[in-house]
Amino acid sequence: MSKTFSGLGIQEELLKALQGLQIETPTEIQEKSIPVILNKNDDFVGLAKTGTGKTAAFGLPLLQMVEVSNDSIQTLILAPTRELGQQIYENLKTFSVHLEGLSIASICGGVPIKPQIELIKAKPQVVIATPGRLIDLIQRGEIDITNTKNFVLDEADEMISSLKEGLDKIVEVLPKKRRTFLFTATMPGVIKQLIQNYMSKHITQVSVDMSVTGNTKIDHKYVVVEPIEKLNVLMHFLNANEGVQGIIFCKTKAAVNKLAKNLAINKFSSGAIHGSLSQGIRDRIMGQFRMGHINILVATDLAARGIDVKDIAYVVNYHLPDTYDTYVHRSGRTARAGADGLALSVIQQEELNDLEDIENELGIRFDEFKKASAESIEENNGLLWAKKIFKTKPNHNVSKEYKNKIHTIFHHLTKEELVEKMFANYVLQQENSALVKETSKKKKRK
Repeated sequence: MSKTFSGLGIQEELLKALQGLQIETPTEIQEKSIPVILNKNDDFVGLAKTGTGKTAAFGLPLLQMVEVSNDSIQTLILAPTRELGQQIYENLKTFSVHLEGLSIASICGGVPIKPQIELIKAKPQVVIATPGRLIDLIQRGEIDITNTKNFVLDEADEMISSLKEGLDKIVEVLPKKRRTFLFTATMPGVIKQLIQNYMSKHITQVSVDMSVTGNTKIDHKYVVVEPIEKLNVLMHFLNANEGVQGIIFCKTKAAVNKLAKNLAINKFSSGAIHGSLSQGIRDRIMGQFRMGHINILVATDLAARGIDVKDIAYVVNYHLPDTYDTYVHRSGRTARAGADGLALSVIQQEELNDLEDIENELGIRFDEFKKASAESIEENNGLLWAKKIFKTKPNHNVSKEYKNKIHTIFHHLTKEELVEKMFANYVLQQENSALVKETSKKKKRK
């Protein structure tokens, strides 16, 4: 196979855009997909994990195939979340910068619909959409997808598991004579059923390095904790990895909120995203994460779709996922673009069997991550206490007279003496708290 985009059949205008982006060598999924999409009429299934360049694999050839003289919607791309849809839109806009007469629109949920109706009236040939918003526009009679030639399902495994009903409604409106392109990181039974239901009998399938470990250099580790120490062990890990970016996955929105609150209290550079947050808040948090203004993202699985940040050093499974496929997606957020990465699962003793099942199903190996000692965790909590004080903003609502009285008490102390006394007070509080907990345990035993 060719090692250049030109050799794959990509036209000059797109090559010029790639050159401007300093993208020179196709990834494996791009090498395998682009010639097939350009030169065959079959439906297409691309099996490749996240971070392998899937957007360019289908985006470049489909952009090349657009008839700019035809102002109907020729290519429809569905994504499970607005974040992923927006990422695809931005990539395609960048690729098509030298293609005159080509128009692309993003019509994803979570933002006002009226501006998107205006976008559709401008006659885009390529539309990226989330299912809910697309159905809304169809029902309003504001969009016509009956002339669609190419229909793309990106992250299809997530789409089918959470958005199946909406997907059925969209497929009913699409023309029977079309090409369907399905990209997925996993191939569960429901995806095979989707292929049978939505695609023709003539299908070309390509797959790329589907082992989770493969070339991605992900180090899969686990640490066994008691429920009471779970947060402290996590915070010890986060403090040890201060300054690098990572994602912590929780199973529910409530768990995301609770963990994010605890991290905020302890002054970690963090933010949270889940489906119940407004789109504006999700966009703001994601923007801060992409720009490196926050280092830690706490997220549910669906909300994390579309996160394309190359420098994610680690992924933490604060709760184990429900499916093997979800583990693939989570771990695939780290070790992108050939970098090393860590996938750490924080589990309880009874979950060790679940790890064995993941190992057997995905062909990976978990190594034990050395848990911090009680002494080390205690020291870490002391450091967090000190950081909280350091980052606490002055209270300007307290009267000057009251502040002066406080200053009078401390005025004769040096900075070193004040710190010593504050720390001694902190240690005393921790000892008293531990004593209360132990007393409470003894009472319960009786």
